[in-house]
Amino acid sequence: MSVPRFAIMTAPLTVDRLASELEAAFRYGGEGCGAITTFVGVVRATHRGRRVKFLEYEAFTPLAMKAFERIGAEIAAEWPTAGVAIHHRVGRLDVGEASVAIAAAAAHRSEAFQVCRYAIERVKQIVPVWKHEFFEDGDAWVEGAAADEDDEAARARAREVACV
Repeated sequence: MSVPRFAIMTAPLTVDRLASELEAAFRYGGEGCGAITTFVGVVRATHRGRRVKFLEYEAFTPLAMKAFERIGAEIAAEWPTAGVAIHHRVGRLDVGEASVAIAAAAAHRSEAFQVCRYAIERVKQIVPVWKHEFFEDGDAWVEGAAADEDDEAARARAREVACV
């Protein structure tokens, strides 16, 4: 891939190139790539009834990258012919901007949807990214990842949600 599969970045996220690169990387493996699913998390205009002005994301990049690699390895173990790419943005983001982009490639659509959903659930569980929300009437930190990456119960919950 000419773009990294896993990245923490300050530049705006583009899911099209991420999905295209991932498809090309998985095109000839196993049964081939028959499905690409994507997820893009976008900054909402409101949170719990409060109007959002902007967000600031922070990450501990070395650990975040290790967590992305961990998620990739878990996906490879559970869905051996599928692949995933995850990019998360840090810095100031305005309403409507993408904060996280995930692309999942698999031979079949059901696997691709499962992989994509599993990836975002695990990102929320184990990736050290923190969100500071700024409202018209103040600001608040949103608790980031709280699960231990080795917590099998958390991993099982992510798989259960992904495979409903």
